[in-house]
Amino acid sequence: MEFNKVVRGAKREHNDEESVYAILDAGFLCHVAFQHQGQTMMIPTAYGRKDDSLYMHGSTKNFMFNQLLDGQTACISVTHLDGIVLARSLFHTSVNYRSVVLFGKAVLVEDEDERIEGLKTITENIVKGRYDEVPLGTESELKATMVIKFTIERASAKIRTGGPLADEDIDVNIWSGVIPLEMKALTPIQDMKFGKQLELSASVASFLGGK
Repeated sequence: MEFNKVVRGAKREHNDEESVYAILDAGFLCHVAFQHQGQTMMIPTAYGRKDDSLYMHGSTKNFMFNQLLDGQTACISVTHLDGIVLARSLFHTSVNYRSVVLFGKAVLVEDEDERIEGLKTITENIVKGRYDEVPLGTESELKATMVIKFTIERASAKIRTGGPLADEDIDVNIWSGVIPLEMKALTPIQDMKFGKQLELSASVASFLGGK
């Protein structure tokens, strides 16, 4: 993995594999930018990371994935918003965040063992332990599912933490500071179409306990 030099906000640069992997592993939703007939497009999708690759899956007719498989270099971004930074002027207002921007190419996963491993990687990245609790799918469903592997060739990571900066000389008697933000799980809502109340599965209970 090579790293792109961060020019804008260079002091927030965290260009090392540990930071890139930590940001990726903290979420499961990315935005994929690609080209189709000269038009730039961006679509969100779920992912799972293994080493320096991201696995993504969808229908074999998935428009975005079929475009990515033409050999083009795609751009993937992941961002976590951690807080709103309110300074004593609008100019110095900011946000705390962790973000990565990745460049690389995608290939179709054709080896069946790797294909199943890719599906497991995505599932476990969303809710750890869920993969072993429910069936993977029927043979026809799996046949209609495409798994692609995006290898990270170049990356850049930026992180901002802390409070307002450079507003020390602004004489305004108004509150300033940080409004922390976090994504958290709320009380699970069971699907009741089966008419039976069940205890939370181990994966869901663990997910809630970890948040």
